[in-house]
Amino acid sequence: MLLNPPLRRLLLALLLLGPVAARAQAVPNPGENIAYLVTFGAQADKSWGDDDFTSTYFFLVPKERRQPVYIRVFDPDCGGKHDEAKFGWNTQTEFSLYGGPGAHSNADARSPEPKAGLRSGTPLKSVTFGQDAKLDNQWYTFGPLNPLEGELVPEFQGYVFKVVVQGKKGDDGNLYRFFLSSSPSQNVAVEGGNAFTYEYAIRLTPERNAVTHLYPFINEHVVSIKQSNFDADDDLGIKLYSVAKNGHDATVSGDTKWASSTHPVSAKEHGLSIDMQLTSRSRAANDLVFYVTDQYDTALPFFAIPLGGPPKYRYDVDVKIRR
Repeated sequence: MLLNPPLRRLLLALLLLGPVAARAQAVPNPGENIAYLVTFGAQADKSWGDDDFTSTYFFLVPKERRQPVYIRVFDPDCGGKHDEAKFGWNTQTEFSLYGGPGAHSNADARSPEPKAGLRSGTPLKSVTFGQDAKLDNQWYTFGPLNPLEGELVPEFQGYVFKVVVQGKKGDDGNLYRFFLSSSPSQNVAVEGGNAFTYEYAIRLTPERNAVTHLYPFINEHVVSIKQSNFDADDDLGIKLYSVAKNGHDATVSGDTKWASSTHPVSAKEHGLSIDMQLTSRSRAANDLVFYVTDQYDTALPFFAIPLGGPPKYRYDVDVKIRR
């Protein structure tokens, strides 16, 4: 079968992951240095760092796999050791799992804003968590899942499951993590698996000068990107690194505000990821939202491990030989 150039570049990038692919199934990945994913209750003040109280994450299973997989959630309840209380624990968070046709291919499912098709696909399971001491600092497992229950996405050469996380009520922040596993009780990587999102709602590591890495994938059609961030509180710096960028500055948002900046993309960056480095300026616990779009305002995926590996700037050296 002949593959078009964008697909060939994507598959090559997936192959280049090699032994680090196992780590890609932790969301967030340790290499990203994100403290937690975060979703606030529907009555929360947006100044606390969540613009729409909804997050969507995708889990990719290689098309050849037939053994069951499991999607595990760390600390899904809202109340206790890791979560952010406001005025007493009163928050309920819904975790909904989808597969089948439309789970990923529906454009609304990939939008940074909740739209009508957010819950596209076949509903597989939905669980709502409040404060629950039995799940505090513990894992909850969705599955077993037959890989064929996901949506076949030819571009990614695998089946994709979707998890929509939504704060249904309350005003607290639910902090949690995911892992795509081959075991129901342990975090055992699915060989060749991956995970990604089109919008991150995250808590930064609360350390001065801590560096968080976000890795949007740049496909063959991208000529420019627009990075958008919400409620960064002017408390960090953002620089872009790639094979063609060596620390380009990006615009940072203030309290309860959106900010964005547009950056050109060169051909040498196609089929690779860009490293967006967020450097914290204080030790404050900072929650914020981040997404990246192309010149058509289409959101680009953040893979937990950058496809092709962390990008390294390639200096162009002009050498002239004297005779």
